[in-house]
Amino acid sequence: ATAGGIDASLDLSQGPPRLYLMRLEGPRELSVSMITRHQRVTQCLGALGEEKDFYLVVHQPGDEPSVGGLNAFRVPPRHFVKLHAGTWHAGPLWTRDEHRTFVNLELADTNITDHDCVDLVAGSIPLLVDAAAS
Repeated sequence: ATAGGIDASLDLSQGPPRLYLMRLEGPRELSVSMITRHQRVTQCLGALGEEKDFYLVVHQPGDEPSVGGLNAFRVPPRHFVKLHAGTWHAGPLWTRDEHRTFVNLELADTNITDHDCVDLVAGSIPLLVDAAAS
């Protein structure tokens, strides 16, 4: 049961889960050229102990992502995002020249056995966002 219907429904049934910290160096440009997906697992991502937002780019699950199907959104401080299995995604992205630490929940072998990547374009697609917020 969920707490008032607000808990994220996770699928970690395809193997042992892995909860880990990712320290990423910034800035990470607000543009994408590659997008990835994990078909066997839901994934959760959020900034750890940060009072800063970041951006994610997503595309609905399916065989081939398209530039027209991309959606970028801002993740506010102290929020986590759950990606449904198969959701194409890129990020986290931010503009400040600093490292950030993220919490990631997926399967132990996700990045080895369940990691599809697609090159969207020959260059990169800039995101039209309010970079002052990042």
